[in-house]
Amino acid sequence: MTKSAKTVRLVLGDQLNPLHAWFAEADRDVVYVLMEVRQETDYVLHHAQKILAIFAAMRDFARDLRTQGHRVHYLSIDDASNTQSVTENLAALARGYGAERVEWQSPDEWRLHAQLRAWAEKQSLTTHEADTGHFMTGRHDLAAMFAGRKQWLMERFYRDMRRRHHVLLDDKGDPEGGQWNFDHDNRKPWRGTPREPADARPVHDHRDLWAALERSGVKSFGDPQAAQFRWPLNRAEALACLEAFVSQALPHFGDFEDAMSSTSPRLFHSLLSFALNVKMLSPREVIARVEAAYREGRAPLPAVEGFIRQILGWREYVRGIYWAHMPGYDARNALGHHTPLPSWFWNGHTQMRCLQHAIGQSLQTAHAHHIQRLMVIGNFALLAGLDPGELHRWYLGVYIDAFEWVELPNTLGMSQWADGGLIATKPYVSSAAYLGRMSDYCKGCRYDSKQRIGEGACPYNALYWDFFDRHADVFSRNPRLGMVYRQLANMQEGERDALRTQATWLRARLDKL
Repeated sequence: MTKSAKTVRLVLGDQLNPLHAWFAEADRDVVYVLMEVRQETDYVLHHAQKILAIFAAMRDFARDLRTQGHRVHYLSIDDASNTQSVTENLAALARGYGAERVEWQSPDEWRLHAQLRAWAEKQSLTTHEADTGHFMTGRHDLAAMFAGRKQWLMERFYRDMRRRHHVLLDDKGDPEGGQWNFDHDNRKPWRGTPREPADARPVHDHRDLWAALERSGVKSFGDPQAAQFRWPLNRAEALACLEAFVSQALPHFGDFEDAMSSTSPRLFHSLLSFALNVKMLSPREVIARVEAAYREGRAPLPAVEGFIRQILGWREYVRGIYWAHMPGYDARNALGHHTPLPSWFWNGHTQMRCLQHAIGQSLQTAHAHHIQRLMVIGNFALLAGLDPGELHRWYLGVYIDAFEWVELPNTLGMSQWADGGLIATKPYVSSAAYLGRMSDYCKGCRYDSKQRIGEGACPYNALYWDFFDRHADVFSRNPRLGMVYRQLANMQEGERDALRTQATWLRARLDKL
């Protein structure tokens, strides 16, 4: 560092937004700092592609900033001066540049927020936290809306957001199509037509970066696919992916939003969540582009509404849940589940075809869509009584789009009911019937989806009934589960005993399923 700078600005790996107000003009008194650190690779075990994607995108972003005339200090993972700590590096760089001021954009994860705030309190120089300008709500807006309420229902929040931002409303301010939610129209199984669109994502070769990560001792799991890496690394690539989704997949997204296929894992999903969560794209522009497709007659309303609900509704909602209940939300375990994850979560070697495909796909591509995450993997985890904290760390590590603010409420709240029903009005579980209806996973499986008892019976079936039997004190009075408990009550005692015995046997041999 041969030149001084008055201000050092930290850019985190999920803050790669070239349109942020910081970058409107180049200032030679400002140095932008990006750093690849073991602190961020090691806090949970991450998928190789997640580490590659974030570091490669950071390098691309740094090159772009330099091209725009900004001063950039980039610390690579193998830089001899890299302390491998965000705040220790920041302190050293501030001293080296003789900076009077250190700034950063608000971190989206609690641990980084707390770390930077604690560090700032000990500094003699001036520090400042800027807004990322990314989200459509403030961190604490949701808490203010639901103050004093036991359940924080997303639907109320979503309707408020539609009105507030005038999204999919007619000239009178009413919802387009006369209803707010078209979820019931978006539950069709996919049987091969229309065909899955070609993968429009770019291809990158990251063998050099992967070699540097291995030399540096960074641990990971999953397939790195370093020579055939298929995720956008900058805004231009992300915008191209957005356009491809709108033109090729969005028209069919709604119909097959919940469908699953062993041969076509992407189907009509956008795969834009990584680009959104590292801020290459803004939610506003994605929503506007998708709504425009409806206005132009290029996509049906149920598809457009279903997609916008994920971005404008659910994404902003879970962020509000996260900031309202951290720290401590990650330790919740309302049902007292403590069973360790089976070994096949790390290698995909299970005889259950649905989990073999959903987990195998996750390990190979660092991605699975929301129904695979919720109704295959999460469903099994809840029925089997797996530890929600351990499951949370697996989800946080395995998925390329997983950052704690969005992943934690989805896993502990929506999927595992570990928050005691704050998010979900009922547990999201099913027997094998749902999986057979919405996928081709049951065909050719070693287990029979129609059997409840016996060595060849699908594990989901006995585990499903036993789950509700074991937790009757929690769920039997839930009005949404009345039919389940009526069915349990109508079973012969011998049948219920057999299901308990089967479930106990299954939970004792999870690694062998």
